[in-house]
Amino acid sequence: MTSHVLLAATIIFRSGPVNPNIDMQAYLRVSQEAAAHRETRRLTEEEFIRMSGEPDTIVLDARSHAKFDELHVKGAINLSFPDIAIGTLKATIPDKKTRVLIYCNNNFKNAEVPFPAKQINASLNVSTYISLYSYGYRNIYELGPLVDIDQSKLTFEGTEAPNVKASAAAPAPESRSDSAR
Repeated sequence: MTSHVLLAATIIFRSGPVNPNIDMQAYLRVSQEAAAHRETRRLTEEEFIRMSGEPDTIVLDARSHAKFDELHVKGAINLSFPDIAIGTLKATIPDKKTRVLIYCNNNFKNAEVPFPAKQINASLNVSTYISLYSYGYRNIYELGPLVDIDQSKLTFEGTEAPNVKASAAAPAPESRSDSAR
């Protein structure tokens, strides 16, 4: 059955105008390779924090520049997904052996403005991982869990950073002393 589906996909992909710079079959092939590669490269929050402080490691945020400015993992660099290309990757991550840690909107909850949720099959982590893999990067790791931003051990920075963890840092009204009321 699988070969019939691939044959049908091949026929569909070969119909229509030809563009030598677009290859859906190659994309699907590399996506499968990247998916297998990714299976052992998903990190806990603690592993992500530990690895982010190690030499020859960068944390890459592929969200828009506006969302990055609002809030991002401290020390992350921003290369917006639509801007990932041969030249920008060469300028941002010149050594393909550099360890690249990625995260996306769908890694965080309780921060809808800077990290708006995406449909699970359109998660930016998946697209970013496949793209980096397609360009020859293999030392890629991904933050795996869904992290409550108010409970996160990660440090954040950006224009919305003062609002992060504010609810966790402030005592609940019923736990304040009478003098604080």
